[in-house]
Amino acid sequence: MNHSQEFSVLLAKEDFKFSAAHFTLFPDGSAELLHGHNYQVAVEVSGEELDDYGLLCDFATLKVEIRKLCEGLDSRTLIPLRSSELDVRQVGESVEVSYKDRHYRLPLQDVLLLDLENTSIELMAVMLWQDLALRLGESRVTRLGISVAETAGQSCWYRARIPCHPES
Repeated sequence: MNHSQEFSVLLAKEDFKFSAAHFTLFPDGSAELLHGHNYQVAVEVSGEELDDYGLLCDFATLKVEIRKLCEGLDSRTLIPLRSSELDVRQVGESVEVSYKDRHYRLPLQDVLLLDLENTSIELMAVMLWQDLALRLGESRVTRLGISVAETAGQSCWYRARIPCHPES
């Protein structure tokens, strides 16, 4: 293996997307109004070796997995469960969310409760990275990058080595 080489493949398909509502909390105690984005996702996989066919990984399967992750977030209101500033509770078939003087009651089926502190693009990129990295454990991919864009010109990349591939 030649450790000075690396192959990187960027997957940024038009259908790697999801539409969702959210609001971001800020350190000064403010929060955005509830609003929506048409998020776009891109994935970068890297590794030092190719298989016998000259491929880094099974891209057909990888694309299916990316689309599944996007589909799971699509058409939902994203609520961060780990925020110390939000009061979130399920009441029957609804979710009630309170932030200071704001109170929302949303149909349970429209809400996705996320194990996050905030619904920032930074934390959503990490969340998607964690989900996708689990599915790449047996491949030649050693590094994974995920980009989440909420508008044209505003995105976050999260890149890290996949844990099952120790640094050499």
